[in-house]
Amino acid sequence: MGCDLVDIGANLGHESFSHDLQAVLGRARDAGVSQLMITGASRQGSVDAMAVVERGGDGLWATAGIHPHHAEEYDAVTEEVLAQLHADPRVLAVGETGLDYFRDLSPRPAQCFSFERHIELAQRCGKPMFLHQRDAHDDFMAVLKPLRDKLGAVVVHCFTGTREELHDYLDLDLHIGLTGWICDERRGSHMLEFLPDIPRERLMIESDSPYLMPRTLRPKPKHRRNEPAFLPEVLRMLAQARSEAEADVAAYTSATARSFFGLPEPAAS
Repeated sequence: MGCDLVDIGANLGHESFSHDLQAVLGRARDAGVSQLMITGASRQGSVDAMAVVERGGDGLWATAGIHPHHAEEYDAVTEEVLAQLHADPRVLAVGETGLDYFRDLSPRPAQCFSFERHIELAQRCGKPMFLHQRDAHDDFMAVLKPLRDKLGAVVVHCFTGTREELHDYLDLDLHIGLTGWICDERRGSHMLEFLPDIPRERLMIESDSPYLMPRTLRPKPKHRRNEPAFLPEVLRMLAQARSEAEADVAAYTSATARSFFGLPEPAAS
Protein backbone atom coordinates (compact mmCIF):
# COMPACT_ATOMS: atom_id res chain seq x y z
CA MET A 1 0.00 0.00 0.00
CA GLY A 2 1.25 3.48 -0.85
CA CYS A 3 0.26 6.85 0.59
CA ASP A 4 -2.81 7.27 2.78
CA LEU A 5 -5.44 8.98 0.61
CA VAL A 6 -8.99 10.28 0.98
CA ASP A 7 -11.18 10.21 -2.15
CA ILE A 8 -13.65 13.07 -1.66
CA GLY A 9 -15.82 12.18 -4.68
CA ALA A 10 -16.58 8.68 -5.96
CA ASN A 11 -19.85 7.88 -7.74
CA LEU A 12 -19.89 4.26 -6.57
CA GLY A 13 -23.67 4.13 -6.70
CA HIS A 14 -23.30 4.16 -10.50
CA GLU A 15 -24.67 1.05 -12.18
CA SER A 16 -21.22 0.13 -13.52
CA PHE A 17 -20.19 -0.80 -9.97
CA SER A 18 -23.26 -2.89 -9.14
CA HIS A 19 -21.61 -6.23 -9.96
CA ASP A 20 -18.22 -5.80 -8.27
CA LEU A 21 -18.47 -3.11 -5.59
CA GLN A 22 -16.58 -5.09 -2.96
CA ALA A 23 -13.73 -5.81 -5.36
CA VAL A 24 -13.55 -2.11 -6.27
CA LEU A 25 -13.38 -1.16 -2.60
CA GLY A 26 -10.73 -3.79 -2.00
CA ARG A 27 -8.56 -2.42 -4.79
CA ALA A 28 -9.03 1.10 -3.44
CA ARG A 29 -7.84 0.10 0.00
CA ASP A 30 -4.92 -1.81 -1.48
CA ALA A 31 -3.96 1.41 -3.32
CA GLY A 32 -3.97 3.39 -0.07
CA VAL A 33 -7.42 5.00 -0.36
CA SER A 34 -8.52 4.55 3.22
CA GLN A 35 -11.63 6.76 3.21
CA LEU A 36 -14.17 7.63 0.52
CA MET A 37 -17.03 10.05 0.11
CA ILE A 38 -19.76 8.49 -2.05
CA THR A 39 -21.39 11.18 -4.16
CA GLY A 40 -25.15 11.61 -4.34
CA ALA A 41 -26.06 13.43 -7.55
CA SER A 42 -29.81 12.85 -8.04
CA ARG A 43 -32.77 11.92 -5.88
CA GLN A 44 -32.32 8.20 -6.50
CA GLY A 45 -28.56 8.58 -6.75
CA SER A 46 -28.40 10.03 -3.25
CA VAL A 47 -30.39 7.07 -1.92
CA ASP A 48 -28.04 4.77 -3.84
CA ALA A 49 -24.99 6.49 -2.36
CA MET A 50 -26.27 5.68 1.12
CA ALA A 51 -26.83 2.08 0.06
CA VAL A 52 -23.15 1.89 -0.96
CA VAL A 53 -22.15 3.22 2.47
CA GLU A 54 -24.27 0.54 4.11
CA ARG A 55 -22.84 -2.22 1.92
CA GLY A 56 -19.26 -1.05 1.82
CA GLY A 57 -18.16 -1.19 5.42
CA ASP A 58 -15.84 1.11 7.33
CA GLY A 59 -14.33 4.22 5.81
CA LEU A 60 -17.31 5.25 3.64
CA TRP A 61 -19.61 8.25 3.95
CA ALA A 62 -22.01 9.97 1.56
CA THR A 63 -23.15 13.28 0.18
CA ALA A 64 -26.77 13.92 -0.80
CA GLY A 65 -27.92 16.38 -3.42
CA ILE A 66 -29.09 17.03 -6.96
CA HIS A 67 -26.54 17.59 -9.73
CA PRO A 68 -27.51 20.46 -12.05
CA HIS A 69 -28.10 17.89 -14.79
CA HIS A 70 -31.04 16.65 -12.69
CA ALA A 71 -32.21 20.02 -11.40
CA GLU A 72 -35.63 19.64 -13.03
CA GLU A 73 -36.44 16.85 -10.60
CA TYR A 74 -36.12 19.20 -7.62
CA ASP A 75 -39.61 19.32 -6.09
CA ALA A 76 -41.29 18.84 -2.72
CA VAL A 77 -40.69 15.08 -2.78
CA THR A 78 -37.01 15.59 -3.58
CA GLU A 79 -36.71 18.12 -0.78
CA GLU A 80 -38.18 15.65 1.69
CA VAL A 81 -35.88 12.85 0.52
CA LEU A 82 -32.85 15.11 0.95
CA ALA A 83 -34.02 16.21 4.39
CA GLN A 84 -34.36 12.58 5.47
CA LEU A 85 -30.93 11.70 4.12
CA HIS A 86 -29.28 14.64 5.82
CA ALA A 87 -30.73 13.51 9.13
CA ASP A 88 -28.35 10.54 8.87
CA PRO A 89 -24.94 11.23 10.46
CA ARG A 90 -23.24 9.28 7.67
CA VAL A 91 -24.28 11.95 5.14
CA LEU A 92 -21.60 14.60 5.54
CA ALA A 93 -22.17 17.19 2.80
CA VAL A 94 -24.92 18.89 0.80
CA GLY A 95 -24.53 18.20 -2.90
CA GLU A 96 -23.56 17.54 -5.53
CA THR A 97 -25.21 20.77 -6.62
CA GLY A 98 -24.34 23.87 -8.62
CA LEU A 99 -24.57 24.96 -12.24
CA ASP A 100 -23.63 23.30 -15.53
CA TYR A 101 -24.13 25.34 -18.70
CA PHE A 102 -21.85 23.10 -20.78
CA ARG A 103 -24.51 20.46 -21.29
CA ASP A 104 -27.62 22.36 -20.15
CA LEU A 105 -29.44 19.10 -19.39
CA SER A 106 -31.80 21.07 -17.14
CA PRO A 107 -33.02 24.59 -17.91
CA ARG A 108 -30.83 27.26 -16.37
CA PRO A 109 -33.59 28.73 -14.17
CA ALA A 110 -34.23 25.24 -12.75
CA GLN A 111 -30.51 24.86 -12.05
CA CYS A 112 -30.38 28.16 -10.19
CA PHE A 113 -33.51 27.30 -8.19
CA SER A 114 -32.10 23.92 -7.18
CA PHE A 115 -28.74 25.44 -6.27
CA GLU A 116 -30.41 28.06 -4.08
CA ARG A 117 -32.51 25.43 -2.31
CA HIS A 118 -29.38 23.39 -1.57
CA ILE A 119 -27.76 26.48 -0.07
CA GLU A 120 -30.80 26.90 2.19
CA LEU A 121 -30.51 23.23 3.20
CA ALA A 122 -26.84 23.67 4.05
CA GLN A 123 -27.67 26.71 6.15
CA ARG A 124 -30.25 24.68 8.09
CA CYS A 125 -28.19 21.54 8.65
CA GLY A 126 -24.80 23.20 9.01
CA LYS A 127 -23.03 20.74 6.72
CA PRO A 128 -20.36 21.52 4.12
CA MET A 129 -21.35 21.97 0.48
CA PHE A 130 -20.08 19.86 -2.44
CA LEU A 131 -20.41 22.01 -5.56
CA HIS A 132 -20.18 21.60 -9.34
CA GLN A 133 -19.57 24.38 -11.85
CA ARG A 134 -18.95 24.10 -15.57
CA ASP A 135 -19.20 26.97 -18.06
CA ALA A 136 -21.37 28.89 -15.59
CA HIS A 137 -18.85 30.80 -13.49
CA ASP A 138 -20.53 34.22 -13.49
CA ASP A 139 -23.97 32.92 -12.49
CA PHE A 140 -22.39 30.49 -10.01
CA MET A 141 -20.63 33.39 -8.29
CA ALA A 142 -23.77 35.53 -8.44
CA VAL A 143 -25.73 32.89 -6.53
CA LEU A 144 -23.02 31.88 -4.06
CA LYS A 145 -21.15 35.07 -3.20
CA PRO A 146 -23.98 36.97 -1.45
CA LEU A 147 -24.69 33.93 0.75
CA ARG A 148 -21.13 32.76 1.38
CA ASP A 149 -20.88 34.23 4.88
CA LYS A 150 -23.94 32.23 5.95
CA LEU A 151 -22.34 28.90 5.00
CA GLY A 152 -19.67 26.71 6.48
CA ALA A 153 -17.04 24.88 4.44
CA VAL A 154 -17.58 24.71 0.66
CA VAL A 155 -15.66 22.76 -2.00
CA VAL A 156 -15.78 23.28 -5.76
CA HIS A 157 -15.29 19.67 -6.76
CA CYS A 158 -13.67 18.57 -10.02
CA PHE A 159 -12.28 22.04 -10.65
CA THR A 160 -11.48 22.48 -14.35
CA GLY A 161 -11.43 26.25 -14.77
CA THR A 162 -9.04 29.12 -15.31
CA ARG A 163 -6.56 30.79 -12.99
CA GLU A 164 -8.98 33.70 -12.63
CA GLU A 165 -11.84 31.39 -11.64
CA LEU A 166 -9.58 29.61 -9.17
CA HIS A 167 -8.68 32.85 -7.45
CA ASP A 168 -12.33 33.92 -7.33
CA TYR A 169 -13.02 30.72 -5.38
CA LEU A 170 -10.00 31.11 -3.13
CA ASP A 171 -11.07 34.69 -2.39
CA LEU A 172 -14.40 33.25 -1.16
CA ASP A 173 -12.55 30.82 1.12
CA LEU A 174 -13.65 27.83 -0.96
CA HIS A 175 -11.85 24.51 -1.09
CA ILE A 176 -10.77 22.96 -4.40
CA GLY A 177 -11.17 19.33 -5.47
CA LEU A 178 -8.96 17.99 -8.27
CA THR A 179 -9.53 14.92 -10.44
CA GLY A 180 -7.96 13.07 -13.34
CA TRP A 181 -8.81 16.13 -15.45
CA ILE A 182 -5.30 17.35 -14.58
CA CYS A 183 -3.95 14.17 -16.24
CA ASP A 184 -5.65 14.97 -19.56
CA GLU A 185 -3.26 16.63 -22.00
CA ARG A 186 -6.17 17.57 -24.28
CA ARG A 187 -8.10 19.76 -21.87
CA GLY A 188 -6.40 19.91 -18.46
CA SER A 189 -2.86 20.97 -19.27
CA HIS A 190 -3.69 24.68 -18.83
CA MET A 191 -4.21 24.01 -15.11
CA LEU A 192 -0.78 22.62 -14.35
CA GLU A 193 0.96 25.99 -14.18
CA PHE A 194 -1.37 27.41 -11.53
CA LEU A 195 -1.98 24.36 -9.33
CA PRO A 196 0.78 25.65 -7.02
CA ASP A 197 -1.48 28.65 -6.28
CA ILE A 198 -3.83 26.50 -4.18
CA PRO A 199 -3.01 26.62 -0.46
CA ARG A 200 -2.46 23.24 1.15
CA GLU A 201 -5.33 23.74 3.57
CA ARG A 202 -7.78 24.24 0.66
CA LEU A 203 -6.73 21.35 -1.59
CA MET A 204 -8.29 17.87 -1.88
CA ILE A 205 -8.27 15.09 -4.48
CA GLU A 206 -10.94 12.80 -5.88
CA SER A 207 -11.44 10.10 -8.46
CA ASP A 208 -14.97 11.12 -9.63
CA SER A 209 -15.34 7.42 -10.50
CA PRO A 210 -16.48 6.04 -12.91
CA TYR A 211 -15.64 9.20 -14.86
CA LEU A 212 -12.34 10.92 -15.66
CA MET A 213 -9.92 8.02 -15.70
CA PRO A 214 -6.41 9.53 -15.63
CA ARG A 215 -5.09 9.42 -19.19
CA THR A 216 -1.54 9.20 -17.88
CA LEU A 217 -2.14 5.79 -16.26
CA ARG A 218 0.43 3.19 -17.31
CA PRO A 219 -0.29 0.51 -18.22
CA LYS A 220 -3.62 1.70 -19.60
CA PRO A 221 -6.57 -0.32 -18.27
CA LYS A 222 -8.45 -2.35 -20.85
CA HIS A 223 -11.74 -0.81 -19.77
CA ARG A 224 -12.74 2.86 -19.50
CA ARG A 225 -14.27 2.76 -16.03
CA ASN A 226 -12.38 4.88 -13.55
CA GLU A 227 -12.23 3.71 -9.95
CA PRO A 228 -10.78 4.97 -6.66
CA ALA A 229 -7.75 2.67 -6.95
CA PHE A 230 -6.47 5.02 -9.67
CA LEU A 231 -6.42 8.05 -7.35
CA PRO A 232 -2.65 7.73 -6.78
CA GLU A 233 -2.16 8.82 -10.39
CA VAL A 234 -3.96 12.10 -9.68
CA LEU A 235 -1.70 12.46 -6.66
CA ARG A 236 1.39 11.83 -8.79
CA MET A 237 0.47 14.45 -11.38
CA LEU A 238 -0.47 16.98 -8.71
CA ALA A 239 2.79 16.48 -6.84
CA GLN A 240 4.72 16.87 -10.08
CA ALA A 241 2.92 20.11 -10.95
CA ARG A 242 3.54 21.53 -7.48
CA SER A 243 7.16 20.28 -7.32
CA GLU A 244 6.42 18.50 -4.06
CA ALA A 245 6.91 14.98 -2.76
CA GLU A 246 3.95 12.66 -3.28
CA ALA A 247 3.99 11.68 0.39
CA ASP A 248 3.69 15.33 1.42
CA VAL A 249 0.82 16.02 -0.97
CA ALA A 250 -0.94 12.87 0.21
CA ALA A 251 -0.53 13.91 3.84
CA TYR A 252 -1.92 17.41 3.50
CA THR A 253 -4.74 16.64 1.04
CA SER A 254 -5.91 13.84 3.33
CA ALA A 255 -5.64 16.06 6.41
CA THR A 256 -7.60 18.79 4.62
CA ALA A 257 -10.31 16.32 3.60
CA ARG A 258 -10.64 14.98 7.14
CA SER A 259 -10.93 18.48 8.51
CA PHE A 260 -13.43 19.53 5.81
CA PHE A 261 -15.81 16.58 6.29
CA GLY A 262 -15.09 15.87 9.95
CA LEU A 263 -13.69 12.41 9.23
CA PRO A 264 -11.88 10.39 11.87
CA GLU A 265 -8.29 9.36 11.52
CA PRO A 266 -8.18 5.98 9.75
CA ALA A 267 -7.68 2.87 11.83
CA ALA A 268 -4.11 1.61 11.82
CA SER A 269 -3.65 -1.18 9.28
